[in-house]
Amino acid sequence: MKDGAAVTGTVQVTVDGRAVHARPGQTIGAVLPGVLFCGIGVCFACVVVVNGIQDVRACQRVLAEGDEIRTRP
Repeated sequence: MKDGAAVTGTVQVTVDGRAVHARPGQTIGAVLPGVLFCGIGVCFACVVVVNGIQDVRACQRVLAEGDEIRTRP
């Protein structure tokens, strides 16, 4: 939030080819069921591919409009 203003609207991302809507400011981990464990980036259980970039920690990366996220099998 900026200057105490309420965050409104949503951002749309793609997770494994499926469109997902989320609140601005949420981390990738927040939209991936069962992925957010430690929340501080030390366990590496949340590692995903974002926009072709490997080894992104989902619990640390804030979602951006149009992100393409791939989970690992």
